[in-house]
Amino acid sequence: MPTGCALDDHAPDDLIVPAPAAEQRAAARREVNVSRWLEASGVPAVQVVPVVAQPVDVDGRAVTFWRELPPHHHGTPTQVAALLKQLHRLPPPADFDLGEVAPFVRLEERIETARSLGDEDRQWLRARLAELQQRWKELPEGLPQCVIHGDAWVGNVAAMDDGEAALLDLERTSVGPPEWDLVHTAIKWGSFNWITEAQYVEFCEVYGHDVTRWAGFELLRDIREFRMTTMAVQAASTNPAFEVQARHRLACIRGDYGKRPWSGWKALE
Repeated sequence: MPTGCALDDHAPDDLIVPAPAAEQRAAARREVNVSRWLEASGVPAVQVVPVVAQPVDVDGRAVTFWRELPPHHHGTPTQVAALLKQLHRLPPPADFDLGEVAPFVRLEERIETARSLGDEDRQWLRARLAELQQRWKELPEGLPQCVIHGDAWVGNVAAMDDGEAALLDLERTSVGPPEWDLVHTAIKWGSFNWITEAQYVEFCEVYGHDVTRWAGFELLRDIREFRMTTMAVQAASTNPAFEVQARHRLACIRGDYGKRPWSGWKALE
């Protein structure tokens, strides 16, 4: 389901009510539009309640209403590939603007506000961010740009007990290089050994493309790893339990632990 979920005391039992902050009203409206568009296009995804005009203002917050999924668990790499293959074939919606992918959103803020960083580490992250932003401007040509999910990993695919799967967390759906969606699974194998080579090969076979063979792969890999590192750094600022993981990730992307795959990357739970 979309992030920030909370049950409304007055909603039926089959509804989920995420509550984005007031300043995210436009993003909430866009996510609702994406959900309705995907449903009409036949791409399995989390669905909004059809009879409610959304978002609804409640005490200064933009509230959206979603149908609760049946019992489910994280999807598999092949389920991610199958859903992305469907999504990437869709023409962009005609009645609203998806906008372009924003690979660097919130990264500068994470770096500047992270209390867990020392001055030297902060300076290195600033320089690395500037480097990645410059390289993004020179991204090699790849597959044709299309509608992308924006955060396509197994945790954003719900696998139901009946074998069906659906996309979750639609807030980053946009137009961009399809490789941006594919690289997330590629680094789970090549950077962290979170999946096996056989699983990655099957992912590529289902989707029909291996992003690691593309000239722009290393850049998208580096951006993803950088995002994951700054997320851990940000989390460590409010929860000291994440500080070891944040420092480990930072050391890896700085080259202190040699070539990939790196061990020791763990989910922030």
